[in-house]
Amino acid sequence: MKSNRPVNLDLGQVLAVNLKNPVAIVSILHRLSGVLVFLLIPVFLYLLQVTLASPASFHTVVQTFADSIFWRLLVFVALAGLTYHFWAGCKHLLADLGIGESLEAARVLSVLVVLVAALFILLGFWWVVL
Repeated sequence: MKSNRPVNLDLGQVLAVNLKNPVAIVSILHRLSGVLVFLLIPVFLYLLQVTLASPASFHTVVQTFADSIFWRLLVFVALAGLTYHFWAGCKHLLADLGIGESLEAARVLSVLVVLVAALFILLGFWWVVL
């Protein structure tokens, strides 16, 4: 007798199935970028608080960012996460409106999201790090 009950798959099997589908990849990366941006909010709120304290503290933070590759990379990672999250969110909003709901259209939009996000992330790298 065949059971229709759900089966618990291990992580390797789940990844093997989902990494073949661009729609699943975009969805998983959208969740991860959202978590990343959420976790970096306190860091940037603290930096905002420091920069608004006085003109001297503002210049200190600006000089720290200019001199430290670590802080520039942190800003780049946050910007990359926000950029990807924005474009993938736009794809999800289009799907909510009924645009791109077919499997083929969802695949095309997913590839387009990755390409557009990669372009903007490269521009962000050039702007922030270099």
